[in-house]
Amino acid sequence: MNKYVGNNLQVFGVEEMRLSGGKGDGMRLLNVRNGKGLDFFISVDRCADISRLTFKGDNMGYFAPCGYVSPKYYDSVGAGFLKSFTAGFFTTCGLTAVGSPCCDNGEELPLHGTISNTPCERISYDVTDTEIIIKAVIRDAALFAHKLILEREYIIPLDKNEIILNDTVKNIASSESPLEILYHCNMGYPLLSEDSEVDIPSTEVLPRNDHAKEGIENCLQMESPQADYEEKCYYHKLNGKTSASIYNKNINKGVKIHFDTDELKYFTEWKMMGEGEYVLGLEPGNCLPDGRDVMREKGILDMIKPSETREFHIKFEFTEEK
Repeated sequence: MNKYVGNNLQVFGVEEMRLSGGKGDGMRLLNVRNGKGLDFFISVDRCADISRLTFKGDNMGYFAPCGYVSPKYYDSVGAGFLKSFTAGFFTTCGLTAVGSPCCDNGEELPLHGTISNTPCERISYDVTDTEIIIKAVIRDAALFAHKLILEREYIIPLDKNEIILNDTVKNIASSESPLEILYHCNMGYPLLSEDSEVDIPSTEVLPRNDHAKEGIENCLQMESPQADYEEKCYYHKLNGKTSASIYNKNINKGVKIHFDTDELKYFTEWKMMGEGEYVLGLEPGNCLPDGRDVMREKGILDMIKPSETREFHIKFEFTEEK
């Protein structure tokens, strides 16, 4: 017990709130602070994803033009996902479809799947003397279709600026199901600028298309915002327990994303340097964002068997040193 404070919320903790007005009206949020400089919001009605995040006063993520959008406005047709793509510090894509809209095995699939527009079925939190623990359950299931449960856990230490994300996906159906998950981590200004230093220790880089191929030699070099910029995506090959990072000397802050390629074998860099659409996606996943049909055609579509569970772990480290 700290004898200097009357309530821990004076320094750290979790506060529950709801949005009022606009398309986010009524959405539940958890405001989490660790007392060491991390201040962020978990969107309870959007898969317990992290929407806005600041580190010692500086914004780290990208917040899209649509802002907060309740799941009741979600458009699942084609690329309708973009109408409610808040982006935020990270958005979960999946759990049975990631990437381009497509028709796979007779099933029409929307852009990036539906899980990010799914409210938590349950959420709880506990604050101890050493850490904040948040647990959530999100159900991705339908009659005569897949039946997956995502159990999400955040661990936020009180003595260092880290967020540990532990996800477990369970298949509760009697048949196997495609399993696609991608952590769409979105870096934004002022962390992201033309002076940002990006490190992705890849052994191979492939462009998503011919347009991206034109700039592949500068894929890690950030640029100033440009009108009518066309996005570029790069697929990086990484190995073992690894990390990707971004650091900006102008604010002396950075983020490192740690993960294991045994769990998340693919890594996508989404480079979008547009005016007002200025964002760098650093995206570990078990798939590429080309559409599930393409993954199946290439023979690399991940499947989860009945009663099987899969675990995915990511650690976000926030630093003032490169």
